[in-house]
Amino acid sequence: MNESDVAAEQAADEPSGSTSPLFWVAVAAAAAVVVVGVVFSQRFGSDPQLQASPLIGQPVSSVAAPLLEIEGAVDLADLEGEIVVVNFWASWCFNCRVEHAALVAAAADYEELGVTFVGVNHQDQRDNAIAFLDELGRSPQTLYVDDAGSRLALEFGILGLPETFFIDRDGTIVGKVTGPVSYELVADTIDAIVLGEDVGVFKTGEVENRE
Repeated sequence: MNESDVAAEQAADEPSGSTSPLFWVAVAAAAAVVVVGVVFSQRFGSDPQLQASPLIGQPVSSVAAPLLEIEGAVDLADLEGEIVVVNFWASWCFNCRVEHAALVAAAADYEELGVTFVGVNHQDQRDNAIAFLDELGRSPQTLYVDDAGSRLALEFGILGLPETFFIDRDGTIVGKVTGPVSYELVADTIDAIVLGEDVGVFKTGEVENRE
């Protein structure tokens, strides 16, 4: 029996449904990709809401941050008398892209009510941050500042991006959102502040029902 006959006999002896180990490796890898995709889709599909923070009810600290694209600086403590929305973002942050249009629209709609938006670029290269705004658009009503030294991030205890804080006209932090905000969430929160209602959690650990 020659070599070709031996090979043919061995092939005939193998079950028709058998597969190579590489096939099962590929199947396992594909399954892992599906699991990761589900996890990330659930995370990105979550609905961020106002949440508890030890900063709620505390006065905003006096920390000056340089403006991102022009000379000058912004000190949040100097904005007392206005409602302030402070959003921490970066060009590398996926969810910052998700929420950007909502923040731009809300800043425009609430300007006449004395609401100031401050966009804090965190742990990012200045050129990349500017490219982000070139691509997605700037809000003329928003003060974009550079937090290269992370001074503001330390004051607010930032753990991830994006995070958004709401400050009332007395300079008191009254609300916090972790994750991408929607226009409705920002608008409802500002409306509650304008009406003098509680929008965040002070000591209960639960968001109060404003209805």
